[in-house]
Amino acid sequence: MNSTSPSPRWLPFVVLGVGLLAVSFGAILARFAQGHGLPSLAVAALRLGLAALIVTPIAWWRSRQALRALDRRRMALAAGAGFFLALHFATWISSLEYTSVASSTALVTTNPVWISLASLALFGERPSRLTVAGIAVSLSGSALIFWSDGRAGAGGSNALLGNALALAGSWCFSAYLLVGRRLRAGMPLPAYVWLAYGVAALFLLLACRAGGVAVTGYEAPAYLVALALALAPQLLGHTAYNWSLRYVSPTFVAVVTLGEPVGSAFLAWLFFGESFAPLQAAGFVLLLAGIYLAAVGEMRR
Repeated sequence: MNSTSPSPRWLPFVVLGVGLLAVSFGAILARFAQGHGLPSLAVAALRLGLAALIVTPIAWWRSRQALRALDRRRMALAAGAGFFLALHFATWISSLEYTSVASSTALVTTNPVWISLASLALFGERPSRLTVAGIAVSLSGSALIFWSDGRAGAGGSNALLGNALALAGSWCFSAYLLVGRRLRAGMPLPAYVWLAYGVAALFLLLACRAGGVAVTGYEAPAYLVALALALAPQLLGHTAYNWSLRYVSPTFVAVVTLGEPVGSAFLAWLFFGESFAPLQAAGFVLLLAGIYLAAVGEMRR
């Protein structure tokens, strides 16, 4: 957007809503990919690698000058953003092997705590009172979902490991948002997306090679699911988040991601029969209420 055509005030919130819907399919598609024999690290590498390949012609057509003008500082930021994004997907997708979709997504979306603390410590950014209230209410919903999931015995084969991996994925995604905000400033979206996804894919491919994990030789359905991951949750979902970083704070983007357990849990029930208890439903209501409070606080700020 330029100064003569400003973004409507409501547009970032609509874009974030569409992104949230697309991202909610991420855990479901990852489970399908694992079911077709793809190791978690290969799922992450293919998701980001295919997304980077798809966006390459657009990035070089729309943002060729910006990419050619990259200096050492922006290259370092791109490396940092890609590294944290790679770690996020490697840890979170792996968590789905050991714990339920509800617990994994509830923990991986605890970003607002870490984002707000880091933004305050590093940049002196103080969120509004309504945003703080939204964070508290949303995280209460996440905790309720996680607690209810554990009580129901739906934790998976190794819930402790799976939950730890999901939490680590949350820390890595928080770092990615913070670094990405610095890189995104003044950079066209296609260039930023291509750099972040491409660098993350390179890190993941190197990790696959080092760990002896193959990314070729699987049946066609496995690659079709990987392509769906690249198109929907990655290119549509995460790109919507990245576009919004230019208009809203990383804290609010992180709060919006807290709605992912609602969509993912419903889809897990639909596709995998993972039912959720009344306490989990109450947690979903708290998540949505918290997002609404944070949205109001962000618009007033």
